[in-house]
Amino acid sequence: MRKRALVMSSAFIATAAIAGPAVAGYVIGGDRSTYGTITIAVEGPLTGQQASNGQDMLRGVRLAVQQYNAKGGFHGRKVQIVQANDKANPKLARSVANKVIQGPAVAVVGPYNSSVGLVNLPLYTRARVVPVQMTSTDDTTGLGVTVQPKNSQISPVEFSYISKAYTPSKVSMLVDPSAYTKSMADRLQRSLEGKGVLVTQIPISETQTDFTPQINQALTNNPTVVYLSTYFPQGAAIAKQLLATGNPAKCFAGLANQDPAFVTQAGIPASRNCTFSGVPDPTQFPTAKNYVKAYKKAFPGKTPGTWGTFTYDSANILFAAWKRAADPFNYGKVLAQLKKTTNFAGATGKITINRQGNRPNVPVSILSVNAQGNFTVVTTDRSNK
Repeated sequence: MRKRALVMSSAFIATAAIAGPAVAGYVIGGDRSTYGTITIAVEGPLTGQQASNGQDMLRGVRLAVQQYNAKGGFHGRKVQIVQANDKANPKLARSVANKVIQGPAVAVVGPYNSSVGLVNLPLYTRARVVPVQMTSTDDTTGLGVTVQPKNSQISPVEFSYISKAYTPSKVSMLVDPSAYTKSMADRLQRSLEGKGVLVTQIPISETQTDFTPQINQALTNNPTVVYLSTYFPQGAAIAKQLLATGNPAKCFAGLANQDPAFVTQAGIPASRNCTFSGVPDPTQFPTAKNYVKAYKKAFPGKTPGTWGTFTYDSANILFAAWKRAADPFNYGKVLAQLKKTTNFAGATGKITINRQGNRPNVPVSILSVNAQGNFTVVTTDRSNK
């Protein structure tokens, strides 16, 4: 067995069950199975521009852990969480993963950002820490398992809707160059160009706040659609500035823009000016009623966000795999059982995981924002149900 040493930092904090205090710096060594508790990590953008996503992800896992521990945990052994904050920054991916690997975690829920996962998911799998990951790039297929949509599942839904709803002749794309957003733009561009649509990609920077030059460039050739392949902080700013131009081009925002913070930052009028690819809001999943109720009770004043529902399911399919494997510390057995997940009753609906570690029955939708500022389902890809 490898020996591990872990010194806690601001990017890596241990928490007990649902609301326990941070644990002071300490050193861990020896076999993971020798400790009284079972540890899982939650990795994501817990601070920074995408913190609303990361914190919701963390709360989803915390709720699942609270409920699991209340039922006795794994044969009386309780689960604790360690937080791994990558700030959505691939430059931090390796150091954050190494801290998890050096510690007692047997599994990690996350990371969320594809650019981060491309760096550190191979590290987790080599170190035999089971990833139940949240990345959507198809390039991370096979690196653990995921319950959320992959690029190849999202892109056809976007292409179908844009083609039928807008019948575009020209599409301008404002594109964050990170792994997920760039690959989504490239996929859609290939599909549209195959139908004779003129597509122009314009790169943007995640550090920008004023996108006026790029928006003006995007509108130069009078496009039918302006496609935002961005994360929500950039997308919200672009949507607000795009509305201010008064241009009639349709705004379509990719899935990484779906977050309540998009509406908060862009405002309801600018948000309503866009259509989105995404997943149903937690309140729109018929299977998530108990989750929403428990979430609000566990976290007073907090509204369930988009991805906490998926991390809640991620933790629960992990716990179910532990039971079937009869050993949460056996990487090979747990991963094999995760890939045998079939029709698991999750908050996001029935969950099946295939041999590649992906979920074939993902709930991909087209969304709009209503007058109250909530995401609502316009159409759903029934083939994924």
